[in-house]
Amino acid sequence: MTLSGFVAKSAFRNKRRSLLTVASIAFTLLVLSIMLCVWRSFYLDQGPPDSALRIMTRHKVSLANSLPIYYRDKIRAVPGVVHVVPMTWFGGKYKDDKPENYFGQFATDPDEYFDVSADKVMPADQLAAWKRDRTGCIADVELAGKHHWKIGDHIILQGTMFPTNLDLTLRGIYTINPPNGNLYFHTKYLEESVAWFKGTAGFYFIRVDTPEHMPLAAHAIDEMFHGSPIPTKSESEQEFKLDFIAILGNVKAFILSICGAVVFTSLLVCANTMAMSIRERTREVAVLRTLGFTRGSILKLLLSESIAISLMGGLLAIALATGAILFMAQPGIGLPVSMHMTISTALVVVAVAAVVGVASALIPSCRASNLDIVDALRYIG
Repeated sequence: MTLSGFVAKSAFRNKRRSLLTVASIAFTLLVLSIMLCVWRSFYLDQGPPDSALRIMTRHKVSLANSLPIYYRDKIRAVPGVVHVVPMTWFGGKYKDDKPENYFGQFATDPDEYFDVSADKVMPADQLAAWKRDRTGCIADVELAGKHHWKIGDHIILQGTMFPTNLDLTLRGIYTINPPNGNLYFHTKYLEESVAWFKGTAGFYFIRVDTPEHMPLAAHAIDEMFHGSPIPTKSESEQEFKLDFIAILGNVKAFILSICGAVVFTSLLVCANTMAMSIRERTREVAVLRTLGFTRGSILKLLLSESIAISLMGGLLAIALATGAILFMAQPGIGLPVSMHMTISTALVVVAVAAVVGVASALIPSCRASNLDIVDALRYIG
């Protein structure tokens, strides 16, 4: 019998217990895989290439504070800036408060919006129709498909932050990779519906001519308004998204605490299984010693069994997480739609599984391999 065959046979001598252990490890590492993918989407991914040409300028104090509309022309005069559009988060309610009916809603200027966000693609006739209709809106293709919207449909948004309800007509459906699940409408419509909003904007969406000019333009914009009563903070799209995430609290600590709890739980599950398995086989270990197996070889065999069980759980977790993330990375779920399982994330999960396998079996394996043959043969478990 080969070493691998011996390890496989020993690891699954108690099939029910071993399979339950694999399933338990797979479940805990499934949670770890999802948390790592969320972490990567939030803090490591740099976004699509076109985002390197875009700047988000908001109020320096808070995202909840608005900016004057006349800042738009001042920003346009900054060297390197080629397009500027005002953006305002509407935050209305569609139908009800269910998570599946939640999506991003922004008021903007349709005449220049697609010049800034050039990675969105929409037919020219639909763009023209949106520009002509003051109550028109456009939506992401996946968002439209999810709610079964068609061109010409009416979409009612009930105001929560703004004291008004908007009756929008879908004039266009755009595509973008990855999909963002957002809806955009005329800022003029919001100005007409809410008197105090006129002359303001939530933030500015800016496009520069080259990626090299992006940090220089961002610094120049903030310097321009540094001494004004309404200072600004200009940053990349990724940094702007992290500011949104920061509103929820210390998300980094939350994710890290879950990952730590998951690894600790996996360690306990695997350690319990291996301790029981090794204790039951104390006499078997003594027999192997009498047949010429060294303490080192027995230690390797026992550790290999634990690693094999843990790795099986890790690989199963990766397969399950890949499918779960495909389902979760959709508009309206609340997680980044760009989230996906990467090779590096899978390798981290496999490495964690291997470490758990070694750590959980190391102490009982060392103890069993170092027992005297006579004491081991006399052991009654």
